[in-house]
Amino acid sequence: MTTIKDSVHDHIRVDGVARDLLDTPAVQRLRNIRQLGTVSLVYPSANHTRFEHSLGVYHLACEALDHLGIDGQQAERIHAAALLHDVGHGPFSHNLESVTHRRTGRYHDDVHGLLSQGEVGDVLREHDLEPDAVADLVAGEGRFGQLVSGELDVDRMDYLVRDAHHTGVPYGTIDHGRLVRELTFTDGELVLDEGNVQAAESLLVARALMNPTVYSHSVARLTKAMLRRASERLLESPDTDVDAGTLQRMDDHDLIVALRTCAETSEFSRRLDQRDLYKRAVWAEIDDVPGGIIESKHESIREFEREVADEANVDPECVILDVPGRPSMKESTTRVLVNGDIRRLGQQSPLVEALRAAQYSQWRLGVYSPPEMRERVGRAAVDVLGLDIEGALVREVRNGLDATLDQFVD
Repeated sequence: MTTIKDSVHDHIRVDGVARDLLDTPAVQRLRNIRQLGTVSLVYPSANHTRFEHSLGVYHLACEALDHLGIDGQQAERIHAAALLHDVGHGPFSHNLESVTHRRTGRYHDDVHGLLSQGEVGDVLREHDLEPDAVADLVAGEGRFGQLVSGELDVDRMDYLVRDAHHTGVPYGTIDHGRLVRELTFTDGELVLDEGNVQAAESLLVARALMNPTVYSHSVARLTKAMLRRASERLLESPDTDVDAGTLQRMDDHDLIVALRTCAETSEFSRRLDQRDLYKRAVWAEIDDVPGGIIESKHESIREFEREVADEANVDPECVILDVPGRPSMKESTTRVLVNGDIRRLGQQSPLVEALRAAQYSQWRLGVYSPPEMRERVGRAAVDVLGLDIEGALVREVRNGLDATLDQFVD
């Protein structure tokens, strides 16, 4: 058994298959992948990694299994899945997932091939665990997959608390101990037991507050968009042999070196290294954006960027269009027992509609460019995209002033 000191859960005891998996290259690689990607450019202390998060998920999975009375081989499968649930992540975590998925068709939780080979596969088989069965749990399949990847998963319980701890914001605090203790299976569904509507709401509120202040902070979105553009240029460059499969298996340091040494990406790399960032030229609310733009695929968005650049008479690489998906709230489907019936939180809690409205009001389309081009690019973007609103243009930077969450300008 190994005991590891953790900043969130204090001491984590690692035993069995998890102990043997701990020192495999696939798990150790997670030490070099930041949990929050480029968010450290907003919150300097947000340098925690997927490795420590994976340990936290394993720890909470152990507590949940003890509470549920699950042991033996089934428990070991879940222990392995909890520790391995993030081994499929590429560099900078979710920041580049859309880039690699377009080229490989794989998301980070599609790890069947990864778990069946190398040292991870050897360790699993030594413990009489079938790699495909563990990979199914990572993907959230089956009765117990809900515990690893679902509305009430231990992944979410750890990352909300951990991300809040390392960014220093007070919004991700949840009573994960109570949430774990109140989990139960009813008719094959993982639910929170009677009397826990408020506990379920705490997950919803924590996620709703962390989204605008951390996960979708304007600078986090901007730097993520710049990193995506740089990575796309890297994959398209004839001067490197990096393909999407190679990119998926890199860690943060590998990608930084590749971007710095490629002529087509060195300027983006310099800007990210020195925090010499593009600025927001347009910041538009959802009601002011034509629906066709919101639903646009990647190639259509790139074509819009080229049209904006042509209208503004600037290099196309100086325009980045950032279009988030429509607001969604997965946590609202959390299941709770109320008077013996299984109900979705969205049906039971009056908070859900209010939080959905807040999420809707926080949605923004962003257009980014170098600071000296911002006004030209902004006006061109309004014309090309058919926004037809002056309020979307960003004309000044106001550092050090108090503002509401949707008024932050960097």
